[in-house]
Amino acid sequence: MSVTENTAMQIPPGPVDAYDMQTDAMTFDRLADWIPAYGDLIHVSPQVRKAPAFVVNHPDFIKHILVSNHANYHKGVGFERVKMLLGNGIIVSDGPFWRRQRRMVQPAFDRSVIAGMAEEINQINLRLLPKWQAQARAGEIINITAATNDLALEIVLRGIFSEDYARILAEHQGNPFAFLVDDSSRDLKLAVRFRALSKLVAEIITQRRQRTEQPRDFLGIMMSMQDKDTGAAMADKELIDEVMTLIVAGSETSATTMNWTWYALAIYPQVAERFYAEVDAGSYTDSPGFTQLAELDYTRQIVEEVLRIYPPVWLYTRKALGEDKLGAYTIPAGADIFISPYYLHRHPEFWPQPEQFDPTRFSEAAVKARHKFVHIPFSAGPRRCIGDFFAMVEAQLHFGLMGRHFKMEYQGQIPAELAPEVNLRSKHPLLMRIRER
Repeated sequence: MSVTENTAMQIPPGPVDAYDMQTDAMTFDRLADWIPAYGDLIHVSPQVRKAPAFVVNHPDFIKHILVSNHANYHKGVGFERVKMLLGNGIIVSDGPFWRRQRRMVQPAFDRSVIAGMAEEINQINLRLLPKWQAQARAGEIINITAATNDLALEIVLRGIFSEDYARILAEHQGNPFAFLVDDSSRDLKLAVRFRALSKLVAEIITQRRQRTEQPRDFLGIMMSMQDKDTGAAMADKELIDEVMTLIVAGSETSATTMNWTWYALAIYPQVAERFYAEVDAGSYTDSPGFTQLAELDYTRQIVEEVLRIYPPVWLYTRKALGEDKLGAYTIPAGADIFISPYYLHRHPEFWPQPEQFDPTRFSEAAVKARHKFVHIPFSAGPRRCIGDFFAMVEAQLHFGLMGRHFKMEYQGQIPAELAPEVNLRSKHPLLMRIRER
């Protein structure tokens, strides 16, 4: 159904039964039924909540909400659970405070900063290399989900703490944040355990304040930034919340993306063949440098297509502050807005054969020809994920190195089952027989 049909109705079409949408499998399945049945703007009556909900699945409407009239839309339902875990970092904050924090965090993700971190990311992958070589020579089956979880967590922790990371490991006889990769519940019990680690972050901040110069890592740059209006630096509580946000958001989404990318390379042999040809032809001797990432363009396209098929955040929410219009329909003040990249990325009007895995959808020409707001794995507009470039560089460096050495043979059922929770995980760990190339 097009966005212009049924405009004579006072409200958009939608299911008769009342329902409160959540980031869970039931909502995921209902959207699979509702979107083909009711179209690109769907009204859902609340069951327990007071406000009506609207599912938005057209890029014109999404551009309006996330960009053109973004000031009218704040964070929506469901972020209470995230705030419990992360505090008031830039993922959950709103209004003037969010704008201030965003300005002060943004420089940490400047292209030059990420370029400077590329060598450290390569060293992390190189330390993993001999372990994978030994496992391949032994004919082992590895849990690639656990491996990418561990890898992504180490990368983001070293990106935040740099030289302090080794001391954290020594003092705690291991990685105190490691439980994050073993427990995906994100419930109150885990939140309490995670927030307890804010004391560790506070100690590092206190020690760093004694220094005359800060390391050029994420934490150091955030500590050195000053508000452009007041000249004030972030308070310790603000820094802690942003660090805790980076640890979770920066590791989970990257791990999920690398997990699904290895899966795609294992089950799509023609894609894998072209990928291996590209990494083998790279001018780098061992690991790709930051300046050589341009040679890994098809690798980037593979990751982009993974983000289309398996967007880590599969459901975004917003709250309409004031009344608004989407097409011919009125969106009342207080309405809950739901946007699902998973279903948007399969919109048949914009994605021919949407279930087919085709990285060439992300060639330069194809991207230019397509609606800009039909691919939003990192959201869009002012609240676009601040770490999107870092995540892409991290993935290209990993696959640029490991793709020269290994191929993976998937050991499970095809297709792998999805677990649509806060992030779009694989329901079960993906097991791969690792082979040397």
